[in-house]
Amino acid sequence: MTYTTEPASGAGRQNTGSHAKNGRGLKGEHTKESRGRGGKGLHRRKFLGGMAGAGLAAVAVAGTTFSLLTDAKGNKAGAATNTATLNVPDLLEGTTTDGTTTFTLTAQTGTHEVLSGVTSDTAGYNGSYLGPTMKWTTGSTVLLNITNDLDADTSVHFHGAHIPAEMDGGPQNAFAAGESWAPTFEILDEAKTLWYHPHALGTTAEQVVHGLAGLIIVEDDTTASAALPSEYGVDDIPLVLQCLATDTAGDTKYNLTGYLGGSLSFPVLCNGTNVDDTTLTFTATKTRTRFRVLNASPSDIITVQRGDGGTLTQIATEQGYLTEATEVKTIRLVAGGRAEFVMDLSDAVTLQAVITTGWVRGGSGTYDFLTVTPDASDSPDDLPSSLNTIERYDTSSFTAREITLDQDGLEMAINGSVGTTMDSMATIMTTLGSKEIWTITNNTQLEHSFHLHDVPFQLIEINGEEPTGVDLGWFDTYEVVGGGSIKIAMEFTDFADDTYMYMLHCHLLQHEDEGMMAGLMVMES
Repeated sequence: MTYTTEPASGAGRQNTGSHAKNGRGLKGEHTKESRGRGGKGLHRRKFLGGMAGAGLAAVAVAGTTFSLLTDAKGNKAGAATNTATLNVPDLLEGTTTDGTTTFTLTAQTGTHEVLSGVTSDTAGYNGSYLGPTMKWTTGSTVLLNITNDLDADTSVHFHGAHIPAEMDGGPQNAFAAGESWAPTFEILDEAKTLWYHPHALGTTAEQVVHGLAGLIIVEDDTTASAALPSEYGVDDIPLVLQCLATDTAGDTKYNLTGYLGGSLSFPVLCNGTNVDDTTLTFTATKTRTRFRVLNASPSDIITVQRGDGGTLTQIATEQGYLTEATEVKTIRLVAGGRAEFVMDLSDAVTLQAVITTGWVRGGSGTYDFLTVTPDASDSPDDLPSSLNTIERYDTSSFTAREITLDQDGLEMAINGSVGTTMDSMATIMTTLGSKEIWTITNNTQLEHSFHLHDVPFQLIEINGEEPTGVDLGWFDTYEVVGGGSIKIAMEFTDFADDTYMYMLHCHLLQHEDEGMMAGLMVMES
């Protein structure tokens, strides 16, 4: 393990073995040869002929040149041919005893139509695909009884939650097939949208793309929360968006070998339903509806917008409410990103997902994924003029630290170390109460989605420019473009541990599995 007690220098690169892993214990995994699949309409995208970042650095790697532009005719405009009612994930009921609310989850395998009309082997929590939504309340204590019914190790990370490192669900918390894990902790987070997903070493991409993901809603008793829609499934609606990669047999791909393995489709799903040629519908029985959107894709970027060009009223970033409701035309989410917005409707509005490739291949195009039709007669009060107080950090006395995102052939690294094992990854040491400002520099020409466990951060600079608008909110995941950089500031509060670490990594899941991950150990001061 490469420990860094001072701001990391990027030296000391360590290499480990192959990263094109296969067969990570999802039952019934297909191995069929992929075949061509015809595409039509605005929604169906057979092939992406494009790259994220600048240049072809990810294509010509390890001395091998991969040709991606084999079918550039996949992007044809058209209209959706079907409609279906939006599926809202179940709300998981907890059982409260002696002040602790217990939630029960089982990671299990199943089947699901990822590609319309084709049955795929999948996985989910308490079901065959995706997982139920949990509601946590600020100040309460929760216990998670989680059983692993897969054929491989897994873990469950509570993405964005401020909880002890021992309960964070990172690689050190992985547990074997047939075993269970029971973390318990107090909810210190304010109102926000989190999510949960696997985070074991080398298997995160495979397990997430096969369906292991679900939302967490944190509720609090603030004035802002009381004024916002909060009835789950009625005026508080989750939107789990995914862009995946499948062949015609329905095999969902998760690594470089799979993504470059012949003709692929890149279906887009909303709450588990393929929207390639189907626009989902939702009837809003309240004039004002709140939407919580998650980009659960392994790598692709998703931008949410209105089909009529109107504005969305964004109320929250990943780590809580903005200072005030803000009108935006688009909401851009890198892999792992979340946002909340509301719409006050008198006429139907169609929401669109614009897909941009984040990796060597991926989805592309604009999808009409949800039409919201109002059927309400109520007149909601004006939104509060203030939703939250966000005191911007004065970073003049903060400890500065340099973090580099690196690449060498097929291997990805942070500060020069390839984090495919706990021993090989760089480990940043800090102390409880420390206030730090990190410069995250992307030394590759690839897209990266930087995610920090444990505490939220503020953006100080984005590619040399000061943040504005919604970028003045709180984040745990943010885009770092090829050759770009961000500066972020944070304070390490509440939790210290000399055994368990948090993680910092790229949330493009393939990059994480290929080594772009480091440990963060918060020690007593």
